[in-house]
Amino acid sequence: MFPYEGHLRLLRAKHAYSPPEIKEILHLATLNELEVIPLVQTFGHMEFVLKHEALAHLREVALFPNTLNPHEAESLALVGAMISQVMELHPGARWLHVGCDEVYYLGEGEASRRWLQQEHNTKARLCLSHMKAVACHVLARHPATRPLVWDDMLRAIPEDQLAASGVPQLVEPVLWDYGADLDVHGKALLMEKYRKCGFLRLWAASAFKGATGASQALTPIEHHLRNNVQWLRVAARGPADMLQGIVLTGWQRYDHFSVLCELLPVGIPSLAVCLQSLLHGGFAEDVKARVENFLGISNLETTDFTGEGAGSFPGSDILALVTHVSLHLRSSVDALLERDRRAGLLAAVGPPVWLCPQVRDRLVWPLPPPAEAHPPRHGPAHPAPGAQPPGQVEHRGAGAGGRPAARLLPGRRGGVAGGERASQPAAAAGLAAGPEGGSQRQPQPAGGSGPLRAGPCVRPMSAPAAPMGQTVSAWKASGKCARKTRRGLLPDCV
Repeated sequence: MFPYEGHLRLLRAKHAYSPPEIKEILHLATLNELEVIPLVQTFGHMEFVLKHEALAHLREVALFPNTLNPHEAESLALVGAMISQVMELHPGARWLHVGCDEVYYLGEGEASRRWLQQEHNTKARLCLSHMKAVACHVLARHPATRPLVWDDMLRAIPEDQLAASGVPQLVEPVLWDYGADLDVHGKALLMEKYRKCGFLRLWAASAFKGATGASQALTPIEHHLRNNVQWLRVAARGPADMLQGIVLTGWQRYDHFSVLCELLPVGIPSLAVCLQSLLHGGFAEDVKARVENFLGISNLETTDFTGEGAGSFPGSDILALVTHVSLHLRSSVDALLERDRRAGLLAAVGPPVWLCPQVRDRLVWPLPPPAEAHPPRHGPAHPAPGAQPPGQVEHRGAGAGGRPAARLLPGRRGGVAGGERASQPAAAAGLAAGPEGGSQRQPQPAGGSGPLRAGPCVRPMSAPAAPMGQTVSAWKASGKCARKTRRGLLPDCV
């Protein structure tokens, strides 16, 4: 949404903010005693940059646009230019977040493989060297601005290696965890480790929305309340002079190619609950009454979505509509999806079959599963095929920025693309729901004749070609259109 200019204009979204709009946002923030901290992705979560053909040569792994190649001088020049434009519209910013979370496939590119063959070179050293280069770039040009980084790539690095890298003197790590049952003792130990390594200051990151499922429609307030209360316990046990504050995140999607999770108006009650709980040290009855007064809700329910009335706060009408669709129309939506499923193509098993051009051109690859259990995605981490049942929480894996969806094959036409996490087979296979709502690849038998799961829209096919005497258009209209592929069948409506 940032209005990049010049040679970076291709990064600008169609409906990006204009420079005057950014200035107005900063002005309104100041009037409301808020301080804006810009964030620029500089390592992982680079899909919005590396998806462009003109910049694809800077990918760590050619197939995946999520991670920047740290060996190319052009890579640092690119992120340097992005930082310069962002900072130009944020004069006087005391902090700049440079991301550096969920750097998947690091070390798997050709340049990295050659570099890692040299003595003493490791993936940890490679990661730290790029972090250091980015931080030095920021500090050299903006000495009054302190770089922040997500901490997930630092957690497993040995203390001595982390201390010797020089990174602790340059950045402030942000420890993120959006789980309702986060390990308080483990987080306190992690903070102590960072202190021993030389970090002088650090931050914590919780969430009020967007961290419980890539397709979550309604915000599970109780989950986020517990998450923030756990972070208060961590703050009470950690080094008192190190923790600068708790970053209360609200993620809009798990990654650049994912669907939207909870809309902001839907998450506002959770935001109010979490903010007030952090300010007052918990969610006692007087705090609850304060939140209900703010929102115009007579009886705020934090454990389910069945409370009457959506409140009178700005956006409450959207919350009411989403609640109505998610709860009261659920059976109708499920029935519609079931009808479409029965009318679609079933997974094909057996010899090669035909695949129509419309399907072939929109064939997608699933993205890899999480490496550890942030959604967030941050701290969060990938999109699920199908709607999230109301009231259920889809626990995401590690990720500060989010979770991958699906990615178009090179040279294919279609809607969306994306990518990040874990290795993928070279051949396209079927899609199936993963353990956390993400897509996982189903193995194909030798010869490519195994089952292909194509999602909810499937129906069996038997004729690999149009019957004699029937035109192709008539054959397509009959719904029996399919084309040969070594992978099996995909629905004609994909």
